Amino acid sequence: MIVAVDAAGGDFYPKNPVEGALQAIEENSDLTVLLVGPEEIIKKELANHKYDEKRVLVHDAPQIIGMEESPAQAVKTKQQSSIVVGLGLHKAGKCDAFVSAGNTGALLAASMFILGKLEGVLRPTIASYYPTLKGFRLLVDAGANLDIKPETASQFAKMAQIYCQQILHIEDPKVGLLNVGEEEGKGTENLKEIYATLKDHENFIGNVEGKDILPGKADVYVCDGLVGNIILKFGESIPEIVQKMIGSAIKEMQMSEQEVANIQKVLHAALSSFNYENVGGIPFLGVNGVSIVGHGGSSPLAIKNMIKSAVQTVEQDVNGKIVASLN
Repeated sequence: MIVAVDAAGGDFYPKNPVEGALQAIEENSDLTVLLVGPEEIIKKELANHKYDEKRVLVHDAPQIIGMEESPAQAVKTKQQSSIVVGLGLHKAGKCDAFVSAGNTGALLAASMFILGKLEGVLRPTIASYYPTLKGFRLLVDAGANLDIKPETASQFAKMAQIYCQQILHIEDPKVGLLNVGEEEGKGTENLKEIYATLKDHENFIGNVEGKDILPGKADVYVCDGLVGNIILKFGESIPEIVQKMIGSAIKEMQMSEQEVANIQKVLHAALSSFNYENVGGIPFLGVNGVSIVGHGGSSPLAIKNMIKSAVQTVEQDVNGKIVASLN
């Protein structure tokens, strides 16, 4: 299997993408990585490491799409960027998947334009991992579609369920519709219509509220991209804020070094489920290929786990199962 890696993506390129790619091939003897980006900087970084040269390939893509650039404009004007070239290689069958910690909007736009949609898919979506007391679950849509129609929401639920089954190993994923109350008649007219569409959906448990997410009442939380992205960004802020609050309390209480060390151990263990590094990246479901995006600050461990997720998505034929579920 060959996975292309955006070596010019994220806040710490090429160091972290290269190191993560090398960790991935050490862990998987059947894997080859294709590093896509400015050849000179990639080879300069590779010179700092010992690796199997037969399983680490480099493809030159001299342009770089910055994290703050307009996605549509960047994809249109930077045809030699690592994102556009990498996805082009995937489309041409030169690799089995593409992963990037770069500009999310640009990767989504390029994935839709270059790879296209799977047969039967109305709109691709971003399905994000979200931590709960039961482990990571999926939030869909997480920002790709600010408005969703009932039939689109139904497809999102089906695609996310398949991903949960194949990648998160949840046997019968439960689907909940994020709403302002649990009763069937709650929410906007659009939410009521979505509810009616999902009502006969397999494993649909009805409306769920914001308070139900962290306890893990459902396995797939369906919402529009506006709500989903707000929830996602809020969740990302929790660990840092909790640590700051506890840090302030420790200073006020003048705790001993040993007490502080014990609290830090407990805090680290308790918040480990919020650590994005453990899952690496999130998939674009519904595109005709495997395209996975990671956090801009992705560490080598996160990059390695992004590649691992890509491999699993290909091996489990997630896209084939999605197409079958929609027909």
